[in-house]
Amino acid sequence: MNQLDLFSHITGAYASASDGELTNDALYRAVADRAGIDIGAMNATVPIGKARTQRSPIKRAVRWYQQDLRAMGVIEKVPDARGVWRLTEEAGRKLKRSQSSVKMVAFSTKLGVAIWGSNQDVYPHLGQPIMLALTSPPYPLRCARAYGNVNEQEYVDFVVRSLEPIVKNLAPEGSIVLNVSQDIFMSRSPARSTYNERLVLAICDRLGLHLMDRFVWHNASKPPGPIQWASKERVQVNVAYEPVYWFAADPLRVNADNRRVLQPHSARHAALIARGGEQRQAVFGDGAYRINPGSFGNPTAGAIPRNVLAFGHQCADSAAHRRRARDLGFATHGAPFPHSIPNFFIRFLTEVGQLVVDMFGGTLKTGLAAERLGRRWMVTENILDYIRPSAELFRQFPGFEINPGFEEVRGAG
Repeated sequence: MNQLDLFSHITGAYASASDGELTNDALYRAVADRAGIDIGAMNATVPIGKARTQRSPIKRAVRWYQQDLRAMGVIEKVPDARGVWRLTEEAGRKLKRSQSSVKMVAFSTKLGVAIWGSNQDVYPHLGQPIMLALTSPPYPLRCARAYGNVNEQEYVDFVVRSLEPIVKNLAPEGSIVLNVSQDIFMSRSPARSTYNERLVLAICDRLGLHLMDRFVWHNASKPPGPIQWASKERVQVNVAYEPVYWFAADPLRVNADNRRVLQPHSARHAALIARGGEQRQAVFGDGAYRINPGSFGNPTAGAIPRNVLAFGHQCADSAAHRRRARDLGFATHGAPFPHSIPNFFIRFLTEVGQLVVDMFGGTLKTGLAAERLGRRWMVTENILDYIRPSAELFRQFPGFEINPGFEEVRGAG
């Protein structure tokens, strides 16, 4: 039994205790029962340490991870009771963030795996070629959301550090797609931050990637803002888009094919094709553009998309995630990623069976889109309130398995 399995059995033991309290002896028995360990093996001792003191290595490991749970704020000692621990009230009220170096396989399907833990602890050890890393890192907001973020001054280094292990595992044909915020302003000023430009330059200069395009994610349902500068001071206009940057390891080998994301022809263009194309001859732009009879008349499978993506931020999957979170007593995500963004880029930049990863999983829309499109996937998310409800959206897929300890965890509503 590996350490991650042991950690999951310990968390499951506390989660399933009727009052959330366990003595150490009861914890040992519960872990042995859940892990299928013979009680004799649980009690067996070996010499440990310089003093060669006889200790049970399994019980020692249980106590070690018990301290991890304490450090995470999930359990606490029961006052005036020796060797008795219980779930804390705050364990169900706060966003439960995984502790550094602690990672747990939360659930998996035939195609992918979701890991509760930090991306910095997972991806350096991946050892598989990544065809696409698609993510939306926490924005450098001045008023952080519940999941937190680094400030603007630290943001470039933060994102580059997160990408370093991804780049080491990126296939030569692979891509990285980042959705970041347009709504970051200088302190007490309507002037926009240039952190986006600095981020793009750092990714190219420090990681050796190539900028392929700056997509505009046009979100007509985006709330009005910036309130101070647009609605009050009236020196700005409302923001309606966010940038999505596409980087490639090798621009000449990148696995991109716009035929995988063709859109239906407009009624006007369909009629033009039906007529056999243009009936006129014309010259525009001092000869740069020419229209000849028959131009645009060849039937095609669809229209090539433009680099402006008009998608709202609401989607059925986000609504389902909120319902599952409330049913399980967890906090809902304040800025869920819509399914439409990963669905587009996964189709555009990957093929069936290739690996897609997301380092800041959130509500796991990247994993969900990859699963539906037949791609292998791996997603990391270090906040339990987000990753636990996500498991409910994957139950219908082939090979679904959920960590028993993870399944039994509930929030406090």
